[in-house]
Amino acid sequence: MILLWGLPADRQLAAVGRRLQQLGAPAFLLDQTMAARTSSRPGDVDPLDARVLIDGVEVLSLADVTAAYLRPHDSRQIVERTAPRDPEAMMRATEVDMTLLAWSDVAPGTILNRPSAMTSNDSKPYQTAIVARHGLRVPDTLITTDPEAVRAFQARHGELIYKSISSTRSVVSRLGPAQLARLEAITVCPTQFQQYVAGSDVRVHVLRDDIFAAEIQSEADDYRYATHTGHQVAMRSVTLPGEVADRCRAVTRALGLTFAGVDLRRSPEGEWYCFEVNPSPGFSYYEAHTQAAISPAVARLLAGRSARTPLTAAEHRVAGQCAVS
Repeated sequence: MILLWGLPADRQLAAVGRRLQQLGAPAFLLDQTMAARTSSRPGDVDPLDARVLIDGVEVLSLADVTAAYLRPHDSRQIVERTAPRDPEAMMRATEVDMTLLAWSDVAPGTILNRPSAMTSNDSKPYQTAIVARHGLRVPDTLITTDPEAVRAFQARHGELIYKSISSTRSVVSRLGPAQLARLEAITVCPTQFQQYVAGSDVRVHVLRDDIFAAEIQSEADDYRYATHTGHQVAMRSVTLPGEVADRCRAVTRALGLTFAGVDLRRSPEGEWYCFEVNPSPGFSYYEAHTQAAISPAVARLLAGRSARTPLTAAEHRVAGQCAVS
């Protein structure tokens, strides 16, 4: 049994679920919209044989799970919306999250990705240090609460960008006059500043040894939010230089990940920089634009089948449907 954990509306989970269905692989979606109705029970003998119940009825034995794709949200937040006056539901949901996260760190089989490995994303400086040790260049970086240090850093590098240092998603922006005018705000919030690197963004999805690379062209500082600033995005599949691909694989392994989204930029001089590594990549955006067969590869890995086997005609049809959904 392959466990999918998260929300049904999650495009990544939905795409992989459709691929698994096409493969005829048994899969179970643990739907977090039912978090208030979900509970867990420890195994009688084996701690890995915990059970998951909905409305008191057992729906899953974790001992039967051979692989898992994890895209969970904090169940407490879901319960706050769906059952705000039910403290018992809150307690049950918390126990389910703790049970599944602990199980997925030690369970045998393919887990995309194990929670302990994903925590490197909680500290961008820590992750960046690992990236640099494995041969990918990182922009010169300053993390500070000192406005004068930022001004000196800007004098050295010229254009800068700034972003969060945690796993909390932030919009990457250039440091302009408006931000400099309120630079004193960083005295109460450590902020990460980096030299601005011109060039083309390349998003690399690493799935074990497989590489799916997409080049993105956009005038926006952060192409993920290009439409918010009136910019356009163009994207195409590309083949990475062998050395760059190997370094992406190496840093993914060093972080303990099986599946990762590596954010690169190729400068006009041909230098490759790495900004960060996403341990739970939202690949559907890139798959939709490039028709890269990422979700079939994920499904095949979960099902224990070779990701390199050519797609059948039926799988190609499903791939096309998922790419535009």
